[in-house]
Amino acid sequence: MNVPKDHMRFFDSRAAYMMFARSTNEKESVAARVGRELSQVTPGERSLRIFDAGMGDGSVLAQLMSELHQSFTHIPWLVVGKEISIEDVRQALERIPDRLAEHPELVFVVTNMRYSEAPTLTPTELPSEGITWRDVPLQGSAAHDFAQQIRALYPTLTHDWEVRTSEVTRNPLYVRPSVLVLYRQDREFLLRPVVPKPGEGVSSYNLVIASQTYRARTSAERKAQMVLAPLAKALGAGGRLVGVHSLGDDPGLQIIRGVWPGEDPFQTTRHELMKVVATELDDDEFLLEAGSDEESVFRFHLHSMPTEEREHIGTPSILAAWNAAAYVAQIDERRLSDATASGAYIEPTAEVLREHDGLWFNNESYVISRRSGP
Repeated sequence: MNVPKDHMRFFDSRAAYMMFARSTNEKESVAARVGRELSQVTPGERSLRIFDAGMGDGSVLAQLMSELHQSFTHIPWLVVGKEISIEDVRQALERIPDRLAEHPELVFVVTNMRYSEAPTLTPTELPSEGITWRDVPLQGSAAHDFAQQIRALYPTLTHDWEVRTSEVTRNPLYVRPSVLVLYRQDREFLLRPVVPKPGEGVSSYNLVIASQTYRARTSAERKAQMVLAPLAKALGAGGRLVGVHSLGDDPGLQIIRGVWPGEDPFQTTRHELMKVVATELDDDEFLLEAGSDEESVFRFHLHSMPTEEREHIGTPSILAAWNAAAYVAQIDERRLSDATASGAYIEPTAEVLREHDGLWFNNESYVISRRSGP
């Protein structure tokens, strides 16, 4: 499907994302949901291997690493994050110095490759200028030391993470496949078998995080073929993939339908998705768990605004709620601009906030695991 060049997607707007991330506890709720699986995660022979298929600003991953340190304190970790946005990469890297200080046996990798390429750190088609691979052993032993060295990399990473826009989907695509590998130099001898090398590939992940890794309106077939099947195949024996996506059936969707009656952005449930994924994976090798609603569905909330006590439902609350609802429903920029300019969103948003005394959203989760053996 060809998308008009001026048809910018609202959910790709940096300002919209930042407002959503700051005004809701979505990141914390996802980290808590994934954290419920950690007791069933077992390290491999040489290391604990984690892949985050939508790293974003690294807030979910950082919380999980902090929790993981309690259980796997002195075990080497290989943590790989996929992210194409240089703004998010910078945000995520700001969180890494503390993790390196707390867990010295950490190898942290970030890449801009596609879902089919990122887990192995190997592009399917190598461009003429090759892959950009930066191996950076960090000197020192304090978070401050690591932060200074990482920030010095930002000008170079801006070049490495250059993107172009797909003429077909308008999705951002990398100009050159890039990999950044960070670890502490004082642990280099211990981590040498864990540090990935160009051309060697990476596999056998113990945990894969797939939170909001696809567009809500994308068909189940494409979600399965392009995202979930490749990620599941990157799991090692006993490894677990935890998937999370928006469910709807909540006050957020009520706001959207107050402006666009009949709007239906969440067309594929986890049950339907697992049925399609099952056609892509071997039943004898993988176990797909949609789970009950009690196990799988969880909420996140809009933070209350500081003006609410004085103004009841003031402008900051309405704007934050409208932004969050439109972001979750992935409303495109053109329709969003029309609704904002006309003020059509104000009364539906205020009415929902009054009815529910706030705003919350539903996410649902599922687990794909690789069987340990016969």
